[in-house]
Amino acid sequence: MSNLFELALVCREADVEIVSDALMEIDALAVSVEDADADTEAEHALFGEPGMPAPAAGWERSVVKALFPTEPEATEAATLILAQDWATDVHVQAIQAVPEQDWVRLTQSQFAPVEITPEFWIVPSWHEAPPQAQRVMRLDPGLAFGTGTHPTTRMCLRWIATHSQPWIRVLDYGCGSGILAIGAALHGARDIDAVDIDPAAVTSSRDNAAANSVTLKPGLPELARGEYPLVMANILATPLKLLAPLLCAHVAPGGNLILAGILSRQAEELKAAYAPWLALEVNDEEDGWILMTTQRPA
Repeated sequence: MSNLFELALVCREADVEIVSDALMEIDALAVSVEDADADTEAEHALFGEPGMPAPAAGWERSVVKALFPTEPEATEAATLILAQDWATDVHVQAIQAVPEQDWVRLTQSQFAPVEITPEFWIVPSWHEAPPQAQRVMRLDPGLAFGTGTHPTTRMCLRWIATHSQPWIRVLDYGCGSGILAIGAALHGARDIDAVDIDPAAVTSSRDNAAANSVTLKPGLPELARGEYPLVMANILATPLKLLAPLLCAHVAPGGNLILAGILSRQAEELKAAYAPWLALEVNDEEDGWILMTTQRPA
């Protein structure tokens, strides 16, 4: 049985939730939180009582552990997390191989159909589609993030579903599993470029598109050329700021740009980063994450 690789990050209690969300937003297979002071005199328990507020998300010194398919992916995740402006108190404890468990069975027990709108659902292959679903995306958890369970993904797909039109070209930048590109295709889009720096994401996007009988052009970022009526990027705030001139240049006159992977408190810095080209606004918010959108004047 092959090994997975575990990335262990030490952080403060205040950072546990954002670190955990960011790890899932990248491509972690699973994320857990432990007491960094376990088995010492500083250890303390967290208990939740029925009818009472939930306990804290973590301990004063917490270890957030995330599983990745390969060591390079675990290392890349650590590098990306530590590059974030909020990660000044986050430190790498270890990156190590761990025995692989029955990942498929565990995953199937944890993932159920996800409602995007009452008519549009994401349904794992081992589930029946709900009877009210008019559009169904078949998507199973894989190596690249994007199963529809994270608020950033749901907000992007909700925007696609509620602004549905036959877009003649679409760019999904940082496509992960290809979920946004497939969502656009299911809502009438054509000529869709799905790009990512991770070759595993390119492969995942191609496989997921085939499973949904839609056509994408997955590839590395250099595949993206020219202007698109719809440009989407669901990554994290720091790379989104760096990509501002590139992404804005790809938006066609009259076209839309939708951005996610942004925390509510990061709205103003994203607006400032994009202001030289386009005026971003907050379009949606869920669980502390926001969707920012804009339209280039025709």
